[in-house]
Amino acid sequence: MSQESQKDMERYIFRASAADFKKIPGSPIAYWVNKGVSNSFENFPSIGGQYIVRSGITTGNNGDFIFYWFEVSRPDVVFGNSDLPQFFSPHNKGGEFRKWFGNIECVLKYGEVNIKKMESLPGYRADGEGFFYREMIGWSKIASFKSSFRYYPEGMTFNTAGLAIFEDSSKDGINLNLLGMLNSKVNDYILKVLNTTLNVSPGVVSVIPFGDVGDEKIPEKCINVSKLDWDSYETSLEFTGSQLLNQNSLRLTLASTYQKLRAHWRGMTLEMQRLEEENNRIFIDSYGLQDELTPEVPLKEITLNCNPHYRYGGDKTETELEAQLQTDTIAEFLSYAVGCMFGRYSLDKPGLVLANRGDTLADYLRQIPAPCFMPDEDNVIQLLDGEWFADDVTERFRTFLRVTFGEEHYEENLAFIEQSLGKDVRKYFTKDFYADHVKRYKKRPIYWLFSSPKGTFSALIYLHRYLQDTVSVVLQYLRNLRKKLAARLDYLQQVGISTSASQGEKTRALKEGETLKKKLLELDDYERDTLYPLATEQALVNLDDGVKVNYLKLGSALKKIIGLDAKED
Repeated sequence: MSQESQKDMERYIFRASAADFKKIPGSPIAYWVNKGVSNSFENFPSIGGQYIVRSGITTGNNGDFIFYWFEVSRPDVVFGNSDLPQFFSPHNKGGEFRKWFGNIECVLKYGEVNIKKMESLPGYRADGEGFFYREMIGWSKIASFKSSFRYYPEGMTFNTAGLAIFEDSSKDGINLNLLGMLNSKVNDYILKVLNTTLNVSPGVVSVIPFGDVGDEKIPEKCINVSKLDWDSYETSLEFTGSQLLNQNSLRLTLASTYQKLRAHWRGMTLEMQRLEEENNRIFIDSYGLQDELTPEVPLKEITLNCNPHYRYGGDKTETELEAQLQTDTIAEFLSYAVGCMFGRYSLDKPGLVLANRGDTLADYLRQIPAPCFMPDEDNVIQLLDGEWFADDVTERFRTFLRVTFGEEHYEENLAFIEQSLGKDVRKYFTKDFYADHVKRYKKRPIYWLFSSPKGTFSALIYLHRYLQDTVSVVLQYLRNLRKKLAARLDYLQQVGISTSASQGEKTRALKEGETLKKKLLELDDYERDTLYPLATEQALVNLDDGVKVNYLKLGSALKKIIGLDAKED
């Protein structure tokens, strides 16, 4: 064998002693492990030797006790312990691959009443309850891509799928250097040594060696950037308003505002990338892995929603990524506009306005006596494919656009919106809005769509403003539409027999008239078989039970959400 061939073969030969294997807890046969890593198990104490690592509560039935925060009444969501017999605690349930901060979207239905209910269930385990409401570092037990660790503030509970690390009770706060190490490439490498499954259990994390090195300012900055990104979207508890209306980004036109915002997002993403690479460099040097690892972090692993490489992934080109981000940002602007139409949000006040059970316009006006954009009075907004009413969702959005960006550039701004969406605003609202809303709110929508079988009649309501007579109000809107369609049919029939109408006009009138007849039959059937019986019933909803239970109470009156009626989430 030539000397050159022997060198090539040595590239694929690993040499390790049995003593090296024994340094690693569990003695895995990881023959490829760098000596620096195996030595780190001797040189650095384990995480479990310095911190408390715990699995959280098992409710026995998550469907009854764990919800998204936006399903329930916002005043009932309480950070920290409460003397109330029932409250909703922000809950770490794990979630998708996201580092530093985020995935705070669930709540645990808790308190004395619910603890007793859980205790009667065979699957209930009270693990971790002694550590509830304490500041923690959390992660998701099941990692489909890589493990990611996040900071969670005081006042939260945690789950068997959302695991946690705590400081000893004698110490204040949490060591952010630990979070820096856990989100470093060094920890990715160590986890590959320790764990060959997708489950990253407390037992695995407990034996990771951790030398308290690093610069705490780096993870602190990473948390701040990640939190700013997380709170910029509707599904955050601390969302305050549309990013396109932020004074730092606001320009004369929507297009220039978006470009300013997009530049800001690029800066956030690159700053996060710089911070993570500096964090990696510190721990690579500390653990002696300079020959194994480099500090670079690809853009797809910078876990900010404003970063399209992470948000969309896949094999999309830069052009495709930018187009998708622009489309989604404009769709989010329209979603915020609908929130303002219902009074959930206001242009005059940051954050939530109406988010309690049974809230009304009077409750809104007590907070904002002279709004620049008035919410809907009766909590019913129609989504129609024609200009039948002056206050349907499309017309109300046009008013919203004029209020937010002015009259001077209105047509230009509307054109930018429609170019971004790839269709006109009316078509987006009637064809895509509700599907986007259901996806954004993870099949637990807060705006509900009453819809006849073929969509001739569609109207949105806001769950938190639902009253016993809400369905009756929807029914009245249906009848108003039917009157307008019937009047249009009468006119077309007159055209069909008019001696002054051309043959072409008569043909078009006949064709449209046949379509209207079918629509009127659809509305008649929908009222008789579905909407009128439901209005007579005056069904109640209870926000404490979440969307899944309440949505199904209204049955076929609402647009079907595939999978919502499944037994398991």
